[in-house]
Amino acid sequence: MKKTKLNMDSASLSSRNVQKMPPWIPPVPDRNKEESSPEKALMKKVLGIYDKQFVADYLNLYTPGAWCRETISRWMTGRLNPKMSLSEYLFLKQLLPIPVVTPGNARFRFIDLFAGIGGIRKGFEEAGGLCVFTSEWDKEAMRTYRANFACDTPWHRTNGDIREVTLSDKPGLSTEEVDRHINEMIPDHEILLAGFPCQPFSIAGVSKKNSMGRKTGFEDKAQGTLFFDTARIIRAKKPAIFVLENVKNLKSHDHGRTFRVIMETLDELGYRVSDSVYSGKRDPKIIDGQYFVPQHRERIVLVGFRKDLHIGENFTLKNICRYFPEKVPELGDILEKEPDEKYILTPHLWKYLFDYANKHKAKGNGFGFGLTNAHSVTRTLSARYYKDGSEILIDRGWDFSKGFEDKENLAHRPRRLTPLECSRLMGFNGPGESKFRIPVSDTRAYKQFGNSVVVPVFRAVAKMLITVIDELGANHIIK
Repeated sequence: MKKTKLNMDSASLSSRNVQKMPPWIPPVPDRNKEESSPEKALMKKVLGIYDKQFVADYLNLYTPGAWCRETISRWMTGRLNPKMSLSEYLFLKQLLPIPVVTPGNARFRFIDLFAGIGGIRKGFEEAGGLCVFTSEWDKEAMRTYRANFACDTPWHRTNGDIREVTLSDKPGLSTEEVDRHINEMIPDHEILLAGFPCQPFSIAGVSKKNSMGRKTGFEDKAQGTLFFDTARIIRAKKPAIFVLENVKNLKSHDHGRTFRVIMETLDELGYRVSDSVYSGKRDPKIIDGQYFVPQHRERIVLVGFRKDLHIGENFTLKNICRYFPEKVPELGDILEKEPDEKYILTPHLWKYLFDYANKHKAKGNGFGFGLTNAHSVTRTLSARYYKDGSEILIDRGWDFSKGFEDKENLAHRPRRLTPLECSRLMGFNGPGESKFRIPVSDTRAYKQFGNSVVVPVFRAVAKMLITVIDELGANHIIK
């Protein structure tokens, strides 16, 4: 079984060998009583994030040799009732995140739709926002989300498929029925956040679907229409503000018709989108992550305000430049000092990428790998990074004049970024940090970070909106 590596600040797990069953573990005396025990309830929450082997190894840091994967498996199936001390319970509880914002210290409330691993939430939570609802259908992404954000609180609800909320898969229902259901499912909030799926509109996504003969944009029934699920929630909940995120290509998809439909829909819902009159290369709605992290990553950000509230009338994303860091971290600042050798490309893969790039260069195409150094601004990290890492390769001293026949040169093959480095490149962790936990495999981690957002961008947007939120006043009633 493949083991999961977790990036965190606690002691590293040096041993992953399965321990033998401790002889002192008794059979379950009372199954009904066992089901209600706080120890087992905590363990179930933890196993919703981490695999059993990791949890056993983690507990063995506190009580060496007392836990193994089989112990936990038999406990969860009711075949054993292991004794967990209070100290072990509290130690295990440290794997669950502590709420950063509570109703007692929150400046505003927000919901997180198409949440992914929480990139937009992280930015708004750091600005004092209280998340009261999360929707994300990908169970693996939710593992990472739950590892880093407190979801099991009285003030927060979690949902999988957004269509269970919007009932968009049940035709024939009236607007009143749909709105009533949405209001029952989603708590009131001031700000709606939604990074609705970008694949139907992204350049890579469109190319892939065209090659497969599949439809793109709004014609993509699986993902493209999910914007309208967002619109249904906006219509029913009437938040004061929304922040929508997508790829830059959303504006040009289908010769601009897709974006025009989106903007017209938001206008009909009663919202004014900031900077809507801008277009072209200087559109402030297009924000490049390279002003915050060493990665070229352009995304469109739509910030909308309810017209009847007369708020945010002077808001413009042009002012985001005021929130640029004094010094953007360099790529060298986020790299691990001693990365595992498994991230070095194999000779076969490096030769393939090398030859592939040369072939396209000869044809005048721009396809190829992106070799970077400590001072580089990287290409955009994509969800396909796990395949070969070609868009961002870390140079380890490769000499192009020597080629592949030189054995010493071959030892200097480039490497991929590690998942921890990806978390820093996306702003989930700062340089040298490992606070953001990664409970999934490398492959899944690459996909999750590649599908996410640059956190500092949305931290800046959240800070910009604080003054607008203050305009609402303490007595503002959402509706």
